[in-house]
Amino acid sequence: MSSTRDRIVQTSAELFRRQGYAATGVKQIVTAAQAPFGSLYHFFPGGKEQLGAEAIRTSGAIYALLIPAVFDPAPDVVTAVRDFFAGAAQHLVETDYADACPIATVALEVSSSSETMREACAEVFESWIVAGAERFVAAGICPATARELTVGMLAALEGAFVLARALRSTGPLEVAGELAARAVEEALADEAANGEPTRALRRTGRPA
Repeated sequence: MSSTRDRIVQTSAELFRRQGYAATGVKQIVTAAQAPFGSLYHFFPGGKEQLGAEAIRTSGAIYALLIPAVFDPAPDVVTAVRDFFAGAAQHLVETDYADACPIATVALEVSSSSETMREACAEVFESWIVAGAERFVAAGICPATARELTVGMLAALEGAFVLARALRSTGPLEVAGELAARAVEEALADEAANGEPTRALRRTGRPA
């Protein structure tokens, strides 16, 4: 059986994902977690903000497991990227377009109003970037380009989630996934053609 503290964190993460941070009250959290009201402030003397940061980090660690789960069994990183977006599209349909990325939802809400929450969101996103970049580096892409590809992939994913939910269509995820996969293909082709690390984004005018 999970501890009271764990139930509060897990319940908070679930409510934030479904309805956002601002719309979730502490009374609703403790009621849903079946916990005494005072226990929230016992475990989180900083109140909702401290609890929110903990919930973000907990959710972020769980979602981070998707990267090795998808990338590691794939035959190559290009296939892995396509599988990553396809899985996201499938999950969105299965949840009736309600369950996208909880970290992005909260980050949009609080990054300008809570430094504590912004830092928690940034920490989670950075952990995802590191995990993704490691897979691209293992495939033979230089670290700088691998990081750029991962940032681009995650940015495309989050933006596609917004469009997909509004349009109630997986089309944006399919388009974003294909463009991300092609970017990886180009980076791999550059590495093979030049025989040395290259910058995947150098065609935009940034220094190689």
